[in-house]
Formats: sequence, C-alpha cells, structure tokens
Amino acid sequence: MSSRFETAVLGSSLFYPNAVVWSDENLVAVAAGATVVIMNPSNPGVRGIISIASTNPFPVGVIDGEKGLLDGCLLAHNLSRDARPCVRSISWSPVGLSNDASSLISICTAGGRVKLYRPPFCEFSAEWIEVVDVSEMLFDYLKKTNFGECDLAFSDNMQVSRILPLAVPRQYNVGSESTDDLQACSLNRKRSRRNAASGEPLKKKKNDDSHFPLVTAKQYATRNEMLMSLVVAWSPIAKTSQCSVAAVPDNSCCSFLAVGGKCGRISLWKVNAPRQYSIDNPDYLGKVSLVGLFKAHDAWITAIDWAASSGSGVSHSHFLLATGSSDGSVKIWQVDVAEHLNPSSEVMRGSLPLIKEVITVDSAAVSAIAICVHPQPPWKLSLAIGKGSGDFDVWIGDKAVGRFENVGTSCPAHDCIVTGLAWAFDGCCLYSCSQDNSVKGWSVVGNILSEVPLPTTALGVQSFREDHYVFESCFGLAISPGNLAMAVARRFDADLLHPMYEGRSHRAAVEFLWIGGQQFHSNSVPDSPERESISWESNMLWSLNRYNDSSKILNPWDAVSALLAFKVSAPVEFLERFLSRWLASSRLEFQPETPSSVLSKASDFLPELSTRQLQLIGVLGRRVVLGDDDSREEERAKLWRELLSSVENELAERLLLGITFSAVLNDPSGDGVETGKLSPDGWELMVQHYAKKGRSDVLAEQARRLEKRYPVIKIPHSFFLKPSLTRGLFFCFVSSRRLLHDHDSDERCVFCSAAVPFESKEYATCSGVERHRLERCSVSMRILPAGPSWYCMCCGRRAAEPCPAVLFAMMDKSGGGGSSTTPCCLFCGILLQRSRPEYGLS
Repeated sequence: MSSRFETAVLGSSLFYPNAVVWSDENLVAVAAGATVVIMNPSNPGVRGIISIASTNPFPVGVIDGEKGLLDGCLLAHNLSRDARPCVRSISWSPVGLSNDASSLISICTAGGRVKLYRPPFCEFSAEWIEVVDVSEMLFDYLKKTNFGECDLAFSDNMQVSRILPLAVPRQYNVGSESTDDLQACSLNRKRSRRNAASGEPLKKKKNDDSHFPLVTAKQYATRNEMLMSLVVAWSPIAKTSQCSVAAVPDNSCCSFLAVGGKCGRISLWKVNAPRQYSIDNPDYLGKVSLVGLFKAHDAWITAIDWAASSGSGVSHSHFLLATGSSDGSVKIWQVDVAEHLNPSSEVMRGSLPLIKEVITVDSAAVSAIAICVHPQPPWKLSLAIGKGSGDFDVWIGDKAVGRFENVGTSCPAHDCIVTGLAWAFDGCCLYSCSQDNSVKGWSVVGNILSEVPLPTTALGVQSFREDHYVFESCFGLAISPGNLAMAVARRFDADLLHPMYEGRSHRAAVEFLWIGGQQFHSNSVPDSPERESISWESNMLWSLNRYNDSSKILNPWDAVSALLAFKVSAPVEFLERFLSRWLASSRLEFQPETPSSVLSKASDFLPELSTRQLQLIGVLGRRVVLGDDDSREEERAKLWRELLSSVENELAERLLLGITFSAVLNDPSGDGVETGKLSPDGWELMVQHYAKKGRSDVLAEQARRLEKRYPVIKIPHSFFLKPSLTRGLFFCFVSSRRLLHDHDSDERCVFCSAAVPFESKEYATCSGVERHRLERCSVSMRILPAGPSWYCMCCGRRAAEPCPAVLFAMMDKSGGGGSSTTPCCLFCGILLQRSRPEYGLS
C-alpha cells in the first residue's frame, strides 16, 4: 500500500514521457493529449486549462515539380503529421517572469510548436493566456539568415497571404490541415454567389503558391527539421545585477529557455522579468530574445535539464545544461550567464563549452535526464540518464577536477521505457518511473547506488480516500518544492473500468504520494514506525532549513500539510518535539531541555534571526499550531500567540528601519519615493509600537554611510545605543528629507470621500454618515484603493504595493538580505497574488 493522499482524475489520456511538472509556486501541470491541466495539490479539483489548437506549418517554400514530392527525404516528414494536436513537452519557469510575478509555462506540441503561457488575468476564466510564440520568432530569425543557405533567400517584401498545409502546390495538399482548404473553398463559393446576386464583378483569385520561393525536396525537409522542436526546459533564475555587464540594467532577473530540436540543435532564449509587477495590467512586459543557437547532437534531442553552478544562492556565473539524444549520447554543457545577458550581443552560433560527454553502454534513446548539483560540496554533481530500454545510468561528477564516475551502469530498473527521473533531498535520493507502471526509489550513498523502498504507512498521513482503479502505465513524476511529496501521472487500464461510468470520463490520473518518510538505506525496515518517525522529522527539518536561503521562494505547503496530518493522527508529543527542535536549530548554541522552554525563551533571540526564519515561524504558528485552538492546551496556545506577536513586531520594526534607510540612500532628492505615501500618524504609531531594541553594529555602519553621502544629515551615535533609536532616526529623516505629508491632510474614504481618522493599523472607519469600514495596507498602513490589491494566501493580509525585498537586506542575519525582487508578504514571505475566487487558481 502506497502513502497516497490524493488522486486527481483526468479526462484526457497521456502519450509522452515527463508528462507532469511541479512549479515553485505549488502548481502541478499535466500534459494530457491536446490539453494541459493545471491544478493546486491542496485542492486538485480546482483547475486551470490550456487548450492546444491545430496550427498551420511554416511557409518554408514550395517544392518545384512533381518528382520532388516523391523524394525519400519527405517520407519522415509526411508520416510525422498527426491529425490530432498533442502536447509533447512542458516546463515551468522560475517564479517572477510573468506580469504578476508568477511563473510562465512553456509548451511544446507534437507539431513542433513552442509557446509560452501565463495565468489568466480575468477572475472568471480558467483558460491560461498565450503570451509568446517562440517558434514564430525562431522562424523569423532563420528566415533572415536564409536557413544557413547561400543559394536561396527570402525577400523582405514577400507577402504570405496564407500558409499551405505542406507548403506544396494546391493539387498536392495532404494532411490534417486539409479541412482549412475546404473551409476556404466554401467561403469563396458563398462569396461568389453573393457577388452574382448583387451583380458585382467577380474578382479573380490569385495563386497562393506565387508567394513562396521554390525549394528542393532536401531543402524543404531540412528547413522543417530546423523548425521542429521536441523538448523544452527552463534554467534557474539569473540576477543580472550580480554579473559584470555594464549594459544590463540593475536588479533585473531573467531565465533561459532551452529548446531541443529534431535537427540536433539547441536554441537558447533569454526571458526577462517585467520591470514592474502589476495586478491591473494584463500585458506581458518581459522581453524574449534568442541568444544562442548551436549544434549539440547529430540526432534528435529528446531530453534536457538545467542545474545551477552551485547548490544555493540566486546569482550564478554559470549554469549546467544536460542534453540527451535519440542516439543514446548525453552531454553536459557550461552556459556562461554574463555572456548571454548583454542585450546588444548577437546570437551566439558557436558551441557551448563542453564539460563532459557521457558514453553509455548501449545506444538506446535517452528518454529522461535529471541533473543535480550538491550544496556541499558545491563542485559535486549527480546525473541520471533514463533510456528507452528501461535501464538508466547514474554518474557522479567532480567539476573541480573534471572527473566523472559511473555508479550505476545500465541498471535493469524497469521493463519498459523510463518515463520520469527526479532527484530529491540534495541528490541523496533518486526516483524513477516507467511505462510498465512501476515507481522506484534509489539511494546514492557515496558512490554506491541501491534501491530503497518507498514510504508506505506515513505514520497516519495516509490516503484521504482509497481508489480501486487499476493503472496500466506511468508517464512521469515530479517532486514538490519542499521534497516531501511526489506527483505521479498514470494512465488507466480501460478494460478494468466500468464502461458506463468510469470508462466514459476516466483516461488518466495524477497520484500525490508522501515521500517525507523516505529512508536512505536499503537495509532499513520500511514498516518500522520508529525509523519512519525519525525519517519524517529529519526530512522535514531539512525541508524547512533549506528556505533559510532567501533566494528561494518560500513555499512550505508540503511541510504544513504533513504537520497538520500529524496533528490529527500522531501523538501530540511528536508535533511539539519537532517544532521545538526546529526553533532550537535556528540558534545552534541554544539547546533547550523541554519544548515549553523554547517557547518561553524564543522571543529573546528573535532579533538574531533572519527575516526568512521569522516568516517561517509565523507560517507554522499561524497555520499549524493556532489553526485549531480548541484541540490544544490554552497555556501552550497563549505562548504561541505571544511568540507570533513578537515575530510580527520584529518584522514591522525591520520594515520601518528599512524604509527609512532605503529612502535616503536610494533617492536623495525625495521625488517619487514610496515613503511619501505613508500616513504620518501611521509612522508615529509604528515608531511608538515597534522601536524597542537597538542594532548598534548595522545601524552605526548605515549612519556613517548617510553622513558621508549627505553631510547635512547628522545622526547622533546615541540613537543607536538607546531603545529610542527608531524615534530619533525617524525625526532626523523627516527633518532632512521632508517626505511625509502634512498632518492636516487626512485620508479620504474611497466610497463617500469623507475623512478617515487613524484608529488602527489594520482597519479604519470613515466619519461619513454610512460609516464605511475600510481595510488598510499591511505595508504602508494607508487605506486600500477600491480596485484589486495584492493578497497573501497564508495570512489573508492585503497590500496596495508589495514590500520590496531590498528593505530586509541590512537586517538579515547573513548580511546579504533577500536578493529576490518578487513581491512577497512581509509577515509570511509567501508570494503575493491577486485576490480572486478559488477556481481562478489564485
């Protein structure tokens, strides 16, 4: 019995490997036939959808003469045409590339088209929106370069009135798109009858073939192979401000999309994040540009995967790109980030630096690739290669010396093609699945690869419901951002379904499995509650501690869901022991004796914690501990409420200090500074409420920078040694820059324009007759406008403008602060989104 906790049924079947992917913002996408189903694992019944329509081929030319149509090189192209559109490959982008700071999804169809989609802007629409057609951009580039040919060129003023199905003369039209010609002929006949009835002269129809250049059969086949894409994959996020490129604007992020083609070429596309995120403007503001096109293999490229040059951090000087081909060859390339970031540079046509060419034992086609860079040591990487024969290879590499060792030579893992591979727990565990309907776990300890049993009982985190349907094959798997859950895409056995009920609507399903209790030794007992309890505790601690890296998007959904399940079924001591151990792990020198001692002393070391650690305490306390006060002791709940109050006070105090310093250092003129929109009464309340502890080292350094840059500002050093430091700094800032409004300018109600006095930092009531109750922004404390606002799915707070991550740079424990520019909640660290109904996948 597996540790399945949810199953989502799909109405379309699965056809290609790697059919399921899991995004950093906790969305699961499944490629099911002509649709892509997007769901939230916390509620798989709520879904978004992307429908793939039939597309016309590119106008690469017209074959000259009837003999060319019988050439053997056209056979493969004609046989590859499918009457039904189908999704072949999908991949999620990093968070922050869409206009609302969410992820984009790239889709490669069986017809070779690659397109990018974003979440729907309308609240009442589940259909995702197409933003960029990458294949069209590739065709435009190849057209300008004459497809690498010298004897034939496209004319710039050539007008293509319509695209023929096979780009051949009309009498030879064949294929799935012939219905378009029939519809066009039908419209022409109707138009002719209307003209005859009205007495208007009939217009002579021009021959569409005259708009296409004449090409040979070999040229036609070669050009179609260059435009035929097979697989897509996104790189990690790259922050351009950390690269030594003067022409690149500061604090901008981008990601690279790798597209593998039928001709063995890789095209690299740089996708920039929008300069400003918005929930009002549906337009896509990012820029997509082709930065590289090189020959990687001599056969079809069937698998691609990315990895950062090091295991942590948002800025990397190099990325690793692993590519697999249908001839069984696998190569690892090094992508220089700075080399591809300059917007004025031309498209790189040369090959990328090759790190390693992996030589496999057999020549079976590569069906899946998974590459992982270990955080410690950062020069160690793991590469898993799945094949069409059912075997897979595992290589352990050392980038420092360029040495690679094969630790699993053609392991007979499965009986059919390997359809999915995924690393988990920093390369300690590998999961594989196959078309033979098997899912297996593998442990890599040192240089030894061994099979380990999958978690079964999960200590009470069992399935919420049991399905008795039988599956016949598996088409991919994906690991959650926290590595505690796994999604597996399976196809039903139609012969075992009821023909009246399930047989009509059930084609495939996505199983969600718990892997948080995974043990990494093959000789471990899988059904031992003690061992599995230790594994769950250790793996959850690892999952939460990995978010200490502020460059990672905070998404502890799997940890929160598992703890809530343990809260119901497991002993209370387990939850208390785990939370106390996690709190104590934030300060290694603090070793408490009992869980209650941690809660009682936690408020004392909050100023020493990073902003991300404070946000994690707030998320776990709010969602797990205080989600159900009736089931807990009142004394323990009181301690947690006091701790959460102290955490929010600490975060708000850091916000106040960050805004003060940031406004002076980044905008000496004071024009356009967002601080000017803050209510003076709100500032005074923040000063009185949150100015408690001094930060002598950090603030003294910032004061020296201020005095050196602006001699007119004199901040006494005593302000940094007394509890009243924030008040003194606040008044120095106000008197020097005068960015705040006058006290006489009261806020006005957005409904009746009546004055709104400041009563609370969260809510307000206007002084009009209707006494409208208004909500305040969680960042600026000003009244929220009537339009849409940013919304936190964790705490429910709303904000007119998100809190910039740079405000925490000077206050983080690491000193570097958060490098991400995505809008996140101040108190939870969760990605802010637009408030919309649940079925809008917000």
